[in-house]
Amino acid sequence: MPELPEVETVRKGLEKLVKTFYIKKLEVLKERSIASIGGSKSFINNIKDSYLDNWDRRGKYLIGSLYTKEKNSNGYLVVHLRMTGQFKLLEKKQLPCKHTRVRFLEESGRELRFVDIRNFGQMWYVPPSKSISEIVSGVKRLGPEPFSPDFNSYYLKEYLKKKTRSIKSALLDQETVAGVGNIYADETLFDAGINPKTKSGNLKISELKKLCNSLVKILKISIGEGGTTFSDFRDLEGINGNYGGQAWVYRRNGKSCKRCGEQILREKICGRSTHWCPNCQK
Repeated sequence: MPELPEVETVRKGLEKLVKTFYIKKLEVLKERSIASIGGSKSFINNIKDSYLDNWDRRGKYLIGSLYTKEKNSNGYLVVHLRMTGQFKLLEKKQLPCKHTRVRFLEESGRELRFVDIRNFGQMWYVPPSKSISEIVSGVKRLGPEPFSPDFNSYYLKEYLKKKTRSIKSALLDQETVAGVGNIYADETLFDAGINPKTKSGNLKISELKKLCNSLVKILKISIGEGGTTFSDFRDLEGINGNYGGQAWVYRRNGKSCKRCGEQILREKICGRSTHWCPNCQK
């Protein structure tokens, strides 16, 4: 599943390439892709004849602002890419492939296409009279953004106190911190020198400070590289992310640690494959 760096890469691409995109026509080819009330019929009726602009991100959610011709707010388009969702911007008319789920079309024929092989991705229409969290329940449950002042060692100490689950499990919980998934949880814990099996409530404030700093550091590096290719991720222009080749532990089980030479281990923790160095992460 695309994590924060991949979603942020898509957001930057949309912000750059899909400015004041006028949705003259809208096609929903797979009903399952629309999660908001009223299904595809309501989704189409509310969004067509709107301008799509100003893309934001909250955790792994993409949020596009909708405007009327009179420049009044028409609410928001919210998208979760899930496992394999991706946007493609087409300058010329092109028949949709079998994995095309939603098509946003301008009068000129230019198209913003949502393609999703696994078909787990979802979209919501949020009217201007409602907040995003009222319509998209997952947004309501999100913890602080990693780059926000609210995410710090004191917040984590308070949030994790008395919790017995592993720190790996805690990082994967979107209520702890928004946007982190399996790849960057493993990479962050390696950088911070923390064993993924450690009980989250047992971590000292000094260790939590390292964890916060490492998470921000790893995410910034990955965003700079356009995300990772581990999940066949492509940005809006079809370009692979480059972080995968820089991974310290993720999917390197059985190989030598780049830092100490010890063999990287792999084990299922909270149902997810977890990679770490037993020497660097004690």
